[in-house]
Amino acid sequence: MDSENVITAGSLPNDLVVEILCRVPFKSFCRFKCVSKAWLAISSDSHYRQKLPKVPSGLLHEAQYRTDIRLLSLSPNNEEIDGALTFLPHYKHLEFVDCCNGLVLCKYKSSYSNTDTCFVVGNPATREWRALPISTYHRHPYGPDGSIYRTILAFDPSWSAQSFYVFNFHENVNTSWALDINILELFSSDLCTWLNCDTWSWNHKMLLNAPHSFIRGALYVQTSRSENEILVIDDLHITSYGMSSRNYTIKLPHECCRLMDGCFGQSSQSLQCIFPEECGRTVAVFSLDAGRPYKWSLKYRLSMPDALARDDYIELGDDGSQLLRCSYHIVALDFEREVLLLVDKETEKLLSYNINTRKLSEIQDGCLTRARAYYYYVACYSKLPGQDMWVG
Repeated sequence: MDSENVITAGSLPNDLVVEILCRVPFKSFCRFKCVSKAWLAISSDSHYRQKLPKVPSGLLHEAQYRTDIRLLSLSPNNEEIDGALTFLPHYKHLEFVDCCNGLVLCKYKSSYSNTDTCFVVGNPATREWRALPISTYHRHPYGPDGSIYRTILAFDPSWSAQSFYVFNFHENVNTSWALDINILELFSSDLCTWLNCDTWSWNHKMLLNAPHSFIRGALYVQTSRSENEILVIDDLHITSYGMSSRNYTIKLPHECCRLMDGCFGQSSQSLQCIFPEECGRTVAVFSLDAGRPYKWSLKYRLSMPDALARDDYIELGDDGSQLLRCSYHIVALDFEREVLLLVDKETEKLLSYNINTRKLSEIQDGCLTRARAYYYYVACYSKLPGQDMWVG
């Protein structure tokens, strides 16, 4: 065929590409977003995304008494997604650990020992799973030196659908809410092994259940309240070549950022920071600009008295003094649907607030009110990375 007559996707007008994408099978559309940066950008554009299929999404959570794992659906097209994770081994005894861009991380105790902790990574949309090897530190419930560990899953199919990582931060408890990190262990699906990061050096503290996000090969985790910073671990791809990743910190948008009642998100491959201001009277959405020096840009500022139809953010203490409080915490901001998901701690209701229509809807009554009880899930249909993989 004459190369001059070949028509590529990049040569087509965006409007025509959208017309093509909205007609392809849904799973094919989801896979296209993972292999074409141009089509990913189109699907993230607010001008076009209303015409395109919506990727199934929901909230993963454990039951009230942690007897099972459930997916609270936010989409009509998720019938084939196994939100209960029944395709995973030992699913009745799993403890949910983390969720990242369509993959889930769970753990369970080995049947051969009461101390060995086993991790498994799975994809509820494709029902593929992969067991991780047991590391030296996983043979001790609190680490060999008495420390505890915090485990985070990192996966971004738009950056690399062939790789995922699991971070194991070993920490000494400093206070009831902050942890000193002394060891970092990293699992790479490319190498199929755990790496001990001997060059790890970091003197900051990490918040328990801190918000985190993985975008374009970089992990973002909030540090302690007093430091008001985000830890960034970047250049993970070079660990496959025996080189160390790099870490640094960036400042949050401002010092009064209440991110423990907020969350991280992503839109157009940029980190988003969503948090209450003025003790909950407003919600601010900041986006981290590309390039350096790092700068935050305000995208939205939402009035919560208007959204929740009440203004009870000040209460009186026993001595008559005014106490400021935030009566809700933010679970996620669904940028594709432009919906804010939040838990109203006063009414114990899980709510959605449409940014455009300003309509407040109830998702669930009698919801879990503890922080980080819900994990935002977006389906991914790419093949699970790794050779030793099973299909449920």
